[in-house]
Amino acid sequence: MRPVRVERAPPSRKSLPRGRAGKRAEPQASFGKRKKKPGAISRLYWRVRGWLTFRKPMIALSSGLLGLALAAALFVSGAVARTIGRIEHSLDGFVADAGFGISEVHLSGNVHTPPETILAALGFQPGQSIFGADLQMARLRLKKLDWVADADVQRRYPDAISIRLVEKLPFALWKSPSGTVYVVERSGGIISDKDVTQFSKLPLLLGDAAPAQAADIVDAIAQHRAVDARIKAYERVSQRRWNLILDGPVVVKLPEAGWQKELDTLEHMIVDQGVLERAVDEIDLRVPSHYFFGLKGAKPEPKHADRGREL
Repeated sequence: MRPVRVERAPPSRKSLPRGRAGKRAEPQASFGKRKKKPGAISRLYWRVRGWLTFRKPMIALSSGLLGLALAAALFVSGAVARTIGRIEHSLDGFVADAGFGISEVHLSGNVHTPPETILAALGFQPGQSIFGADLQMARLRLKKLDWVADADVQRRYPDAISIRLVEKLPFALWKSPSGTVYVVERSGGIISDKDVTQFSKLPLLLGDAAPAQAADIVDAIAQHRAVDARIKAYERVSQRRWNLILDGPVVVKLPEAGWQKELDTLEHMIVDQGVLERAVDEIDLRVPSHYFFGLKGAKPEPKHADRGREL
């Protein structure tokens, strides 16, 4: 028999013998820096963070409430305010030592308001830091004073405060139903009941609501020289009309409407007819067609005369 030669396929890599040259290289891990174990603070941090995650809402809620309670307790006890106050006091002292402490207060516009009253209302202390002065609160305190209508408070660096006042204007005196006399503004606003004697030359108003309604008649009488020279007071009657109290005394009753025209009549009576030189204590001008006169010492029935006749 004829031999047949069969060529053997080269052995695969898998079938290589396990020798040193044919041993498969196993993957090796790369070595870097050695990992450090977490410290105590780090472990505590992660543990607290784990407690406060939303996976544990009750713990998070309890912790939040506890924090709010502690903060509220600090505010209520005044610890926070005292701490802030100590810090501000230290800063004020430092600023004052640097030349920014209040040493001067400049006043202007005050005619009826004493300087000591203004300084007391400001509430500033000598040497106080000019930066710590609360100007807005000082302005509000000044506006509460009787005579102050408005106030302007400004810093003047490095160490002065400037105060400019706008005072109310006195218009008249008002004797209230209780008997107290006040200085009042033109609008009727009450200014003060102190030291009213220095305003004795102002018009005197009597009766309820007289201050709020007196401006027109006071201005009108100022245009009638004879009446203005003899008038002592303006009396508001039933909040509807005016009586004029002239020296003598003589009471002139004006109508509710058309009283401006009756002032011309009264001026004519005083200048041309000399009515105030007679024994008259009342002149009633409320009736359009007649004058009525009350005579001193006479019976209650008043005399009357037609408006077209001389007295």
